[in-house]
Amino acid sequence: MTARIGVVTFPGSLDDRDAQRAVRLAGAEPVALWHRDKDLHQVDAVVLPGGFSYGDYLRSGAISRFSPVMETVIEQARAGLPVLGICNGFQVLTESHLLPGAMLRNESLHFVCRDQKLRVENAETAWTVDYTVGQEISVPLKNGEGRFVADARTIDELEAEGRVAFRYLDVNPNGSINDIAGITNAAGNVVGLMPHPEHAVEPLVGTGRTDGLGFFTSILKQLVSS
Repeated sequence: MTARIGVVTFPGSLDDRDAQRAVRLAGAEPVALWHRDKDLHQVDAVVLPGGFSYGDYLRSGAISRFSPVMETVIEQARAGLPVLGICNGFQVLTESHLLPGAMLRNESLHFVCRDQKLRVENAETAWTVDYTVGQEISVPLKNGEGRFVADARTIDELEAEGRVAFRYLDVNPNGSINDIAGITNAAGNVVGLMPHPEHAVEPLVGTGRTDGLGFFTSILKQLVSS
């Protein structure tokens, strides 16, 4: 049976179609999920895509966190449903307290759009098993509020427990603490990152590389083995 990966669309989502395409290229069936619908339609995993949900009013992801679909996503994620939050989706995950920390304006106070090198720090999550620890990948980055922050105790816990999934290499584009580009929850089923792997799945677009495809093949491998 083909794995079904849900991709949520919020008002202001920009990269939901790109995420659906990445899911399809990896060999799974993308399922469009609407933010006002609590029903996840029996998907095996969920992607919260990038964009500017609700225009980033209040704080990025602060309103989307209360969308009806998120009630179900939060409940099922805590029960083990794999969830990937990309950029704005990462912001929604922190606002939902499925991941710790928060996102602030970039240190430069400017929107950043660039190809970004990352180092894989954790290859044991549901979304990273097709990578290896220490592997360097390049995926596009585009954000204005991508500076990951948390209190010292939380940062120490993330580092000690191996829950930093990705770090920025060569340059820290937004001032995130410890060059953190992405993190995971303790169970490894929920991952959030600011860069956009869905824009690096075909050689003709994005970075011209397929370094981001591993996120979507990883979840397929994880679902098959579970």
